[in-house]
Amino acid sequence: MSDVHEHMEHMEHAEHAAHSNRKIALLIAILALFLALSETLGKSAQTEGLDANIRASDLWAFFQAKTIRQTVLRTASETWAVELASASDAAAKAAMQKQVDTWKKTIDRYENEPETNEGRKQLTERATEAEHERDLALAKYHNYELASAAYQIGIVLASAAVITGMIWLAWAAGGLGIIGIGFTALGLFAPHLLHIG
Repeated sequence: MSDVHEHMEHMEHAEHAAHSNRKIALLIAILALFLALSETLGKSAQTEGLDANIRASDLWAFFQAKTIRQTVLRTASETWAVELASASDAAAKAAMQKQVDTWKKTIDRYENEPETNEGRKQLTERATEAEHERDLALAKYHNYELASAAYQIGIVLASAAVITGMIWLAWAAGGLGIIGIGFTALGLFAPHLLHIG
């Protein structure tokens, strides 16, 4: 009789453990789902950040090229302006003045060219905007990375709970899942709330 009673207790314990293991398996599946989501969002944000960084770099390089051209033309026009003062031939003087005026117009166009959006002023605005886009994307990326780490550690702890039967590991895994959800939400809605990275 004692063996039957002991066997029934063992069966009840096994049934309870199986039920508990199903809950932990569900927890692992949910953590894996959120992990996949945060990894996808993180990769997208990282790609967006790299793209914006390249755009900003290209725009600043274009800005520098415009600055160099502007400086060369400014130097040439100033040199010719000095020579113009000492020129005696009226035809040469008129031709030199016309060239100096053309260079000054080009210098002004290099500074501000709203028609093409490629003046130094417009390039500065565009490059700064690309830098802001980069910073936002990288802030999102860092939050998603922290979320992914929380989900991954949660999955490891939940798996350990199945193996060891230590239920507190499953609770810790659930807590890490909640932390991961928090970082995912920060990445989506308030990436700059915490300064990370």
